[in-house]
Amino acid sequence: MTNQEQLKFFETSGFRNNYLDISRKLNSDKILTPDEFGEKLRRWSKKNSISINTIGLFSGAGGLEIGFEDVGFNIIENVEIEQKFVNSMLSNKAIGNYYENTSIQCLDIHNYSPKYFDKIDFIIGGPPCQSFSSAGRRAAGVRGTNDKRGSLFEEFVRILDEVKPKGFLFENVYGILGAQNGEAIKQITSAFAEIGYNLSYRILDTADYGVPQHRERLILVGLKNQKFLFPKPTHGPDSDCLDLFTASEAISSLPLEEKPKLGLNGRFGHLLNEVPPGLNYSFFTEKMGHPKPIFAWRSKFSDFLYKADPNRPIRTLKASGGQYTGPFHWDNRRFSISELKRLQTFPDNYIIEGNYSSISKQIGNSVPPQFARILAISVLDQVFGITLPFELQYLSEKDELSFRKLKRERTTLYNASAKKALINHNTYSITLIKKYSYKASLSDKFGWLLSDNGLKNYLVNVQLSKNDWKINLKNNLEESSTEVFRILVHSSISKKLFKDVRNVELTSDTFDLRAFTSIWKSFEYELMNNNIKADLVQLNGYYQYKNSLSFSLVFIKQPKENILTWKILSEILNDHFIGKIKPIEYYSDRLDLSKNEIESQFKILRSIGYEIRNTNTNPEIPIGSYLIPYKFPTLTSLSVQLGKNL
Repeated sequence: MTNQEQLKFFETSGFRNNYLDISRKLNSDKILTPDEFGEKLRRWSKKNSISINTIGLFSGAGGLEIGFEDVGFNIIENVEIEQKFVNSMLSNKAIGNYYENTSIQCLDIHNYSPKYFDKIDFIIGGPPCQSFSSAGRRAAGVRGTNDKRGSLFEEFVRILDEVKPKGFLFENVYGILGAQNGEAIKQITSAFAEIGYNLSYRILDTADYGVPQHRERLILVGLKNQKFLFPKPTHGPDSDCLDLFTASEAISSLPLEEKPKLGLNGRFGHLLNEVPPGLNYSFFTEKMGHPKPIFAWRSKFSDFLYKADPNRPIRTLKASGGQYTGPFHWDNRRFSISELKRLQTFPDNYIIEGNYSSISKQIGNSVPPQFARILAISVLDQVFGITLPFELQYLSEKDELSFRKLKRERTTLYNASAKKALINHNTYSITLIKKYSYKASLSDKFGWLLSDNGLKNYLVNVQLSKNDWKINLKNNLEESSTEVFRILVHSSISKKLFKDVRNVELTSDTFDLRAFTSIWKSFEYELMNNNIKADLVQLNGYYQYKNSLSFSLVFIKQPKENILTWKILSEILNDHFIGKIKPIEYYSDRLDLSKNEIESQFKILRSIGYEIRNTNTNPEIPIGSYLIPYKFPTLTSLSVQLGKNL
């Protein structure tokens, strides 16, 4: 329903809605947009001289502060370590929109001590979340409270204990609840309880509170002498029938600042046009039914090639990402800065300093101000007894919210959307047959460089037929040299690996360890160059999921150097311990080698492109244990793991 249709429905049906009541009591004849809501609350709070002295910690670009200031919280001081974030807040202070009475401090929280002990009523903040986030879990491992960022809550506790306000609001990612098998949240809640605060916490989705974005966050409120009740959703199915605020509704009234550049550059840029709104790279997977599945299921982050659905809130805006990190506009372009601000509910006139990358990072790192406003008026009502011009509705501790159920329903919806988009999609109909040779070399960062470039060159002979692929690597560039090892690849549960290909044979005439990596790179190059798979990982599938690939290493001759390494490579290709975290004793017993020998060999494997991982590369791995994710070398110049050491 449109805005006006929803209003008419409520007027004639007798339904009562939290947000509609608020809009009417704020003298509005329509359902307020986030900007309008913030402006009317600001006028009301100033008219009624509301002033709750507050400190903002880990302020970022000021998302929480905006929401709390709008309803009458007087931010006396706030603290942020990154200068570019501080510059944004200072720009808004300069023009008099926000932070009029705020001392904005750019410093490390460890060096901060509040100046106004006896004047502070409340504290707000959300420490950096990377050590608990899903991106952090996948890219770097979860240290949780063992990470120096994850332990920043201790500084929050220290400042609380110094100031002793009536209460506080602590915002973070919901991953805290499951981090370290639940130990992280126990540590955090215990620390707050020890200094005298009764705690209430709940996972909320910002879309339920008028933000055109699904963003699940843990909100923890601590009060001295009472429990806190969380506000009932103002939008969505738990709000008494006010629709969620959609991406299209949020940005449709914005004029484009300049003619937008359509499409994306780079290797995968052309794929964005094919992605149906609401979907991402997974559209190009076998599970979605794509006839050219160049990606494996769940092998990329969920925002890779993610295109927003105009008729729904977008997925969570991320603080940073690569060339293909969404959300992208449904017109196949990047969102403008003004549009990103609307999607995060920053006021249109709020200044955020920096270039596109810096601004989008600041927006993505922030708490949506509209969400903060609803939380702030709940605190005004319950903690400070301020008489509101409207009545708020609250959740009981037993009330369950629907956002997780709706997420599953959206998955079903987008699966259907993918099937519809694929009805007339071209399928494989051409049999790939090639026979050619070329020279190439392996760079120090495991790039596969074609042509004679002055580095150590190999001659690669490629023979691709309908059912079989054969790739031969020659070290001395002579056709007469003989093979010394062979790698065989086939599917253990299907007759086909991809297309009509049943078997792949990779051979080399040298036991040089870099040649082992190079023969894999030559195979990967053919997969990529023929638009079959994006890389070897996409052929294999993400390591945490079952796959059907079977590998074997056959020695035509026996190696005379690096014998232990070749023994381990043979075990890796033939064994099933790949993709599982195992203590070093497991490898030691399996390979009949000492722990020191295992550690030494793992470093060698890492030097030829294997992603050997331990607690130093991925903090969630126990000390003394290792993980080998894939049976083949996967490091590239873009790998997160490349710069890490065992």
